[in-house]
Amino acid sequence: MLTIRQDLIDAMVSHARADHPDEACGVIAGPVGTDQPQRFIPMINAARSPTFYEFDSMDLLRLYREMDDNDEVPVVIYHSHTATEAYPSRTDVSYASEPEAHYVLVSTRETGNEDGPYELRSYRIVDGVITEEEITILEEEVIPAIQQCLKRVDELDQRLLAQQELLHRCQLEAEREALAELRLQMA
Repeated sequence: MLTIRQDLIDAMVSHARADHPDEACGVIAGPVGTDQPQRFIPMINAARSPTFYEFDSMDLLRLYREMDDNDEVPVVIYHSHTATEAYPSRTDVSYASEPEAHYVLVSTRETGNEDGPYELRSYRIVDGVITEEEITILEEEVIPAIQQCLKRVDELDQRLLAQQELLHRCQLEAEREALAELRLQMA
């Protein structure tokens, strides 16, 4: 399941409409190991085509170096379809090289670059197998509460680890005392 903020969806749709009739493409990066899309990075479709997209190889190299420097990964890789539904084509599947990424497609076939309905769907693509996934959209006001909750969970984890360490030390001390007492009895 893809969990994503509304403003990031709005940014993808806006980019797709702005580049119509050509396909738009980009990445939403997030911290390593979190599966949380956070940083919107629109890219240029080097193919400048209404039927397929291609990242510029130098731009992509720069992006991956930047993500490495920031301890980020591509959580979402998105592009648009301008005349077809939001479903991966054979070319899209052949380009899918990030098994942990969510592949989001935006179809602008109904309204082009105008406001109006659009289709947005998310997929996992691993070894050529396409699996559609549910999208959960977070409203901005929910995010601080979730972050506060995650912070509290981290605090509780730290306290639990400290308590476990204390318990372990107490057990070791008790074992040492019992061993010392046993030695005294044997002497």
